[in-house]
Parts: sequence; C-alpha cells; structure tokens
Amino acid sequence: MALAVAACLVGGTTAAAQSRGGGHRDTPRAWPQRLVDRSPDLVRPGTLTVDRTIGERRATRLVHLAQQLYTFWNTGRQQYLDAAISPSFRDNTLPDGRPQGPAGPAAASAAFRAAVPDLTCELSDVLVTGDRITARLVFRGHFTGTFEGVRGRGQRVEFNAIDIQHAGGDRITEDWHVEDNQTLLRQLGVGG
Repeated sequence: MALAVAACLVGGTTAAAQSRGGGHRDTPRAWPQRLVDRSPDLVRPGTLTVDRTIGERRATRLVHLAQQLYTFWNTGRQQYLDAAISPSFRDNTLPDGRPQGPAGPAAASAAFRAAVPDLTCELSDVLVTGDRITARLVFRGHFTGTFEGVRGRGQRVEFNAIDIQHAGGDRITEDWHVEDNQTLLRQLGVGG
C-alpha cells in the first residue's frame, strides 16, 4: 500500500481509501478525501485518486460530478442524472436500442430497475485526471422483476463496470463504459 501511495505521489496524484474518521489529517493521503461531498444522500468513493495539478477547486467539482452520477445509478433518481450530465451528453459506447443523449442513462436505469428493483451501485474506485473521471463500479441486487420476458426468482446479481467520463465546463459531456454483461446475463438466466 505504501508503495502504491508513493507511486501516486511521484506521478502528481494522491490516493486515499475512504476514511471512516471524522477529522482531516494533514497528510498527502487525506487531501483527496477533503474533496468528497459528505452529504448523506450521495454515494462516496471507496478509493479516490486525484491528479493534484488540476487544482483543488476543479478536482472538487469532478469528484462531486462523479458522486452525483453514481448516486443516480445507485438510486434511479433523475435529479442526480440531471445535475451530473450535460443536455448535450454523448454516450460513445451506446448499446443497440438505447437512445443517445441524457435519455440513454435514464432508459437504461429504468429497464435495469424493472428487472432488479433493489439495484445498488457501489462507487468502488474513482480516478480524477485532467478533465476525466474514471470509475470502477459494482452493481448488486436481486432479480425479482422481469428482463427480456424472463421473470426473476430472486437470484442475486453482482457485476462490475468501468466508466470513463469526460467533463466539460460544469457537467459530464460524454462517456465510455464497459459492463460485465456476460456475468449479468448468466446471473439473470437469460441469453447465451
């Protein structure tokens, strides 16, 4: 762990696991955790790595955008999506059948929640560099709804995803994402 932190510091970044304590320590590891919005309704990153060269104000904004976007995926609440992404948002890895723009994530969330109503999104790792936010996510829940005509039997669902978000002025303007769909479909008992 110390070697990883040292490597991050040499590269101009600072990494820290989410602290469970109350106060801020004046250490290099504490710096990125000061950027996290601790509002009780927002998800918090498990691990946060931030490029210090972008400045604290910009870094704080990017971390907050990540928290808003993944709170949307964690809750399905549209207000968080609207706060996080631009009206001109573009999905660069758009799956077949999903609408482009802000309607895409909203449609995906609604369809997913129809199959897995108790869906949660863990924001496991966040990397903030320049104008990019990279996140590793873990989605969990139980398949009690319907997906592609198949009714769930309550089986547990857990799969990973990686997102890269490009932030423009004050919101996310485009993204690239990869989900472990093979694991998801196997757990749902649909597809090949």
